Amino acid sequence: MSQLELSNRMLTLHRFPQMREESPLQAWDAADEYVLQHLGDAPVSGPTLIFNDTFGALACALAGEGVYSISDSWLNQQATRQNLALNHLDEADVQLIDSISPLPAVPARVLIKVPKTLALLEYQLRALRDVVTPETQIIAAGKAKDIHTSTLQLFEKVLGPTTTSLARKKARLIFGTFSAPELKESDVIASWPLDGTPYEIHNHANVFSRGGLDVGARFFLQHLPSDLEGEIADLGCGNGVIGLMALQQNPLAQVHFVDESYMAVASSRMNIEVNSPQDLDRSTFHVNNSLAGYPSDRLHAVLCNPPFHQQSAVTDHIAWQMLRDARRCLQDGGELRIVGNRHLDNYHKMKKLFGNCTTVASNQKFVVLRSVKMP
Repeated sequence: MSQLELSNRMLTLHRFPQMREESPLQAWDAADEYVLQHLGDAPVSGPTLIFNDTFGALACALAGEGVYSISDSWLNQQATRQNLALNHLDEADVQLIDSISPLPAVPARVLIKVPKTLALLEYQLRALRDVVTPETQIIAAGKAKDIHTSTLQLFEKVLGPTTTSLARKKARLIFGTFSAPELKESDVIASWPLDGTPYEIHNHANVFSRGGLDVGARFFLQHLPSDLEGEIADLGCGNGVIGLMALQQNPLAQVHFVDESYMAVASSRMNIEVNSPQDLDRSTFHVNNSLAGYPSDRLHAVLCNPPFHQQSAVTDHIAWQMLRDARRCLQDGGELRIVGNRHLDNYHKMKKLFGNCTTVASNQKFVVLRSVKMP
């Protein structure tokens, strides 16, 4: 990796200088190094598909004609662009594809960074069945502790014969060969009924709490604002259940569904189309880095469940950005309302940014907080 200068910095637009912080994350890991060492300089004739390349380490190392990077993360795509530029590589040498778009046919090589979500891995492997051939070189890489028997069984079930390497620096490689094993059809979109409503909630493979309503959202749904007019943002919308209920409780408002996950935004759109199609004209859907580029002093409310981790690292970097963007985009008198674990320090963050913060509701695990932007 030493031949490349890689940055793990995500886009942090509208950051207050006094709150600047350095990320402890490294832009590549031992699994990236392992797969690149295994590949060496062997040429390939045909497309190279790279999945889940968090900061673009593999894309930068292999940049050239016919390289495609597939990701569900808008932020990961921006990090790849940034690192290509940092290394004086042409952005056109890596084609960036979102997770729900068709894949290039007949790839010569497929490289997969094993994702945390087994459902996402299955979705990607099933998509590969439509484009790979028995001659396609298929290599997956990840931390040895994250590659389980179930991971290998999934490769066997979907693609065919699978072997693994020895562990090196706590990383391991998976080698797959496509043999088109018989495979039952599977619905890649999970669905479940939303309690107390006539709604059926749909979730793509990489959406948080795919199998049911998470307990934080369940608590938040009991304490949403109602009868607001103007524009509301469901920030970090996931499957859009918060925005869906905000549409019902605020019939004169417009709701913006915003997430950095392509699958999350697609799930949100699907849930409005299926459950509340009459409200599509009051709904907009944005894949974005928080509220980057959104006009200032415009929103009437921002609803949010801020994350407290980035990949596997615990950090409040993303939460800070969401709160700062919310403050910038709210009009005077507009409110930010969030739900979060009680042990997180969201109260003091909001009090510092807004000068005020009140507790709307709390239970043993979660707290709903509200801040108002003052003139």
